[in-house]
Amino acid sequence: MRSKGRKSGATDCRAIAHSSKRRNRVAIGGPLRALCIAIAALASGCGGETPRRSAIDQRPNIIWILADDLGYGDLGSYGQEKIQTPRLDRMASEGMRFTDAYAGFTVCAPSRSVLMTGQHTGHTRVRRNGSPGLLDGDVTVAELLRDEGYATALIGKWGLGMEDSPGAPWQQGFEHFYGYLSQGHAHNFYPEFLMRNGDRVPLRNVVTRSSRYDGMSGVATERIDYSHDLLMDDALQWIESNADEPFFLYLALTIPHANNEAGGRKGGGDPGLSNIDADLGPHRERIGMEVPDDGIYRDEDWPGPQKGTAAMITRMDAGVGQVLDLLLRLGIDDNTVVFFSSDNGPHAEGGNDPFFFDSNGPLQGYKRSLHDGGIRVPTIIRWPDHVPAGAVSEVPWYFADFLPTVAELAGFEAPSGIDGTSILPVLLGRESEIGDRFLYWGGTPGRAEAARWGKWKAVREGPEEPLELFDLTADAGEETDVGTDNPDVMAAILEYMDHAVTALPATD
Repeated sequence: MRSKGRKSGATDCRAIAHSSKRRNRVAIGGPLRALCIAIAALASGCGGETPRRSAIDQRPNIIWILADDLGYGDLGSYGQEKIQTPRLDRMASEGMRFTDAYAGFTVCAPSRSVLMTGQHTGHTRVRRNGSPGLLDGDVTVAELLRDEGYATALIGKWGLGMEDSPGAPWQQGFEHFYGYLSQGHAHNFYPEFLMRNGDRVPLRNVVTRSSRYDGMSGVATERIDYSHDLLMDDALQWIESNADEPFFLYLALTIPHANNEAGGRKGGGDPGLSNIDADLGPHRERIGMEVPDDGIYRDEDWPGPQKGTAAMITRMDAGVGQVLDLLLRLGIDDNTVVFFSSDNGPHAEGGNDPFFFDSNGPLQGYKRSLHDGGIRVPTIIRWPDHVPAGAVSEVPWYFADFLPTVAELAGFEAPSGIDGTSILPVLLGRESEIGDRFLYWGGTPGRAEAARWGKWKAVREGPEEPLELFDLTADAGEETDVGTDNPDVMAAILEYMDHAVTALPATD
């Protein structure tokens, strides 16, 4: 097993022990499984180190459910009045809802890279969509948990490396993968295939292909297998199969992203619905908001894409409910931490209008904007008997904090060189100082960057543009620049931003 640059000694012993455990996982049960767990626990102390825990079963299961392009205001618990999200609203009443949680970036791939590596976009490998992906030297939360004895699975959208690259999920710590490797492929909810580990599993859909994304994107003319439903089925099966051991599931859903290729881009190589003669029925009215039916919104006097958007979100909500119900049925509900969030703000693609449902709530901007509407996301964390039910936290945090939080949850030391800080004290209702630090988004030369420091949010639209400063406690919509009145704050943030970006790590 690869050490990928981590410390030697006990870490390598844990890796060797866990490598053997992984090969025999299916056959292990009862006394034999207990013996293997004991061996793995003892191995963690080889090289003279003291084991952090006496029994691996004390560690909680961890599930991160990630929506795709869900806006801050798209859930009932965040003020949504038209789209119904009863299960996520109930999850908020049973756990902690965050008002100031942030994604890793304004678009898909870099946001997910921040989530996986614990590094913000000034440091993480993937800083833009279209990046080649992670390399062998990059360390992910999945690798760390796998090496600590967790079963690991990614179901859904990856976006950090293709099957022939070191960024493929099975090269980055995930023992089980089902879904999309490419973000472009994931645009199509009725694709020709999904990936299961390294294999392409054909589906029954017929697709008019786009020339974009190596021909993997496009528009389906025969729609039979809806990918979201397949992903949910696989997730439920995987949880049930791994309920007797600590597990980490990264459930990266593609709802409510649009199929951008359905809209068609002039000169972009996309088929577009206007160039397809097939009888698509109501699908044509929904343009790129692909869902089998409009569900409870069928009779609403709304534009087709808005019916599709609402139906997708409510369908996702029901899937979250299925996961929570399964945990309860399996008796692991109170030993499973469930995170729910979105990879960035709401989109204006595939015919969707983010202002129709007020998807960004009180915030300015949407996807691709470094104002809060593009990066502040609905986030709920549920862990019965640990996270206070019905709590609301205003502590600012972001995706880089997930890795160190997981390290503290699972009882191992987070690697050096990360930007995040554990939010476990916040989750447990304890006092925490993590709000008094800098959060950063940017990292691409010549483009916008932003930082948050406590109540202050700074945005610079380009290297030659002035820095704007906003007091988010008084101005959530970032409408009034207060930089002139706060020169000391401006100076501190500029000093931080001037050193926030490093050269990309060397290839290996």
